Amino acid sequence: MSTEPDTWQFNYFNYFTEVEEHFQKARGTGLFLLSPLDWALIESWKNAGVPLEAVVRGIDAAFEKWRSRKIKTQKVNSLAYCTQAVMAEAEAMAGVRPAMAGRKPASAPFELDELRAYLGRNAAELRAREDSLLQEIGVAVERLASEAELHYQDLEDLERRLTALEDKMIAVVRARQTEEEVLAARRALDSELRPYRGKMTADQIAMLEKQYLERRLLERAKLPRLSLFYLR
Repeated sequence: MSTEPDTWQFNYFNYFTEVEEHFQKARGTGLFLLSPLDWALIESWKNAGVPLEAVVRGIDAAFEKWRSRKIKTQKVNSLAYCTQAVMAEAEAMAGVRPAMAGRKPASAPFELDELRAYLGRNAAELRAREDSLLQEIGVAVERLASEAELHYQDLEDLERRLTALEDKMIAVVRARQTEEEVLAARRALDSELRPYRGKMTADQIAMLEKQYLERRLLERAKLPRLSLFYLR
């Protein structure tokens, strides 16, 4: 994949889909479903600013190394297997990527009507909750929906606003968690992460744990993701 900035802009809001489809293609199983840990890992890369190109190249490098082995004890069943290769590609690209300052805003892979409907749907879900704090967040999202045409001109700024609202939503739900719920989430995380801890640094593990626990928290509460990365 090209490292030209226009490619990154075009794919910016398709980050999750692009990574999922490329991993499935590299694995040779289009119907393979990513695990909650895999989705959290993709989100941690996205939030850390790892270029999509680096992830794609890292996946290819990891599978090339796996296929070169004379003895293959098992299939690659998690994106976490590619972590070291992805980070190596990200570091290699860090010195050659064009400066991002002054670039044009990222293009959107969705239409204005789709954006308006997405924001309106999330606002309605939140306003229907009995929790007044979640209702307030719903009102804020509804306001963004009413101004969708304006925000469509600067989607990265809109993404920052939605991320801030999602952070508030996570804080509200986390405050309602019981000790048993926290313990269950930690146990599930440890079980999934155990085979891959040796492939990650302490900082990478900490970021992955954060994303995994937040994703699980919102899923259990049946709350919508607000980020534009979940529009499709």
